[in-house]
Amino acid sequence: MDSINIRAYPDAPAHTIAYIGLGVMGGPMAGHLVKAGHTVTAYNRTLAKAEAWAAKFGPTARHATTPREAAAGADIVFCCVGNDDDLRSVVLGYDGAFAGMKPGAVLVDHTTTSADVARELATAAKALGLHFMDAPVSGAQAGAQSGTLTVMCGGDPAVFERIKPVSMAYARAVTLLGGTGAGQLTKMVNLIAIAGVVQGLSEALAFGQRAGLDMDAVLEVISKGAAQSWQMDNRGKTMIDGDFDCGFTVDGMRKDLNIALTEAKRNGARLPVTALIDQFYADVQQAGGQHWDTSSLITRLT
Repeated sequence: MDSINIRAYPDAPAHTIAYIGLGVMGGPMAGHLVKAGHTVTAYNRTLAKAEAWAAKFGPTARHATTPREAAAGADIVFCCVGNDDDLRSVVLGYDGAFAGMKPGAVLVDHTTTSADVARELATAAKALGLHFMDAPVSGAQAGAQSGTLTVMCGGDPAVFERIKPVSMAYARAVTLLGGTGAGQLTKMVNLIAIAGVVQGLSEALAFGQRAGLDMDAVLEVISKGAAQSWQMDNRGKTMIDGDFDCGFTVDGMRKDLNIALTEAKRNGARLPVTALIDQFYADVQQAGGQHWDTSSLITRLT
């Protein structure tokens, strides 16, 4: 594995960049690229959002009306959209990014997708004299805003060396895990681990509340022991308070869990707990929590 930190690249050369998708993740990430000294042309399906983003980040931040227009002349095209079909819609076709990219340019996809679509687009890119790298991220909206995401990459090592100093504008670590699809498969591993931790934390906190404990004090104690986790440190207090307006949504979680469960069926991995937690999230959706943070899993128990 090849992992780096932004301090190793304080003077990365400026590039002409395109960024496709200015949602809660892509908007801040594209902004960090501008702040790092790159010229960035952005595309978003809602034009008004692209216009507002360009106005916010100044003269080296521009917007385009199609992915093809945004990608024209770019050294690297970054993308962060919703799912496999969304990704295909902005990359392929007459107005897609591939149609506008210059020979040798790289498309780096930060969307959480299937490994299959990563391989599909890598093959299409190669046929056009382009490069493709799957690079899903972990760290949620807060990580995008603070520039501390973890990026999991799959693709050619030489291409990775080209994109890593640029990607560090919004990341604390960028790691090459293997060939095409390895980034997406690693993101699935990450997601499976998170789902189990959130369920365990939900059960623990609900148990403590039922027992009549001072849960603020309990969290203070157990967060200094073996039970400590990112979820506990960042979501424990909000779970106790019933505050679920924190970040990554239940709808997004179920989309990503479906990707992991589908891959598990293909490769034969057994994910009984993950499949059960996916159904628990379905319960939260049915209760009206589609846009709640994933920590809202506790609402099933309280």
